[in-house]
Amino acid sequence: MKKIGVIDGQGGGIGSIIIKKVKDVFEENVEIYALGTNAIATSQMLRAHANRGASGENAIVQTVDKLDIILGPIGIIVANAMMGEVTPKIAEAVAGSPAQKFLIPLTRENITLVGVCSTPLPQMVDSLIEDYLLPMQQ
Repeated sequence: MKKIGVIDGQGGGIGSIIIKKVKDVFEENVEIYALGTNAIATSQMLRAHANRGASGENAIVQTVDKLDIILGPIGIIVANAMMGEVTPKIAEAVAGSPAQKFLIPLTRENITLVGVCSTPLPQMVDSLIEDYLLPMQQ
């Protein structure tokens, strides 16, 4: 069974949307870890039916190397992103993890991803599942 980590911060809204859609498609054939930069984000992702949840820097740093796939906004690999919730240790651990990473190009940071179309979040998550996650299962 694939272990999928979903990392989010602040309110956990992006992570919750990702988890709901992944659960709808894969049901209980994957194990989803909700890794929040704070307890509120983790709580929201657990409400979206993640299998396990943990909060904070140490939990994220210790877990990312045990995952097969990491999902989340691009800010999870940017030090001090999400109003400082993504610490340099979190960004380094996520970027350095051997897990396959699929990052949603949403950022509130002073970063512009050139060549990326402005697409609504639900459509990006659908594309993530259809174009990347489903083919990995075959």
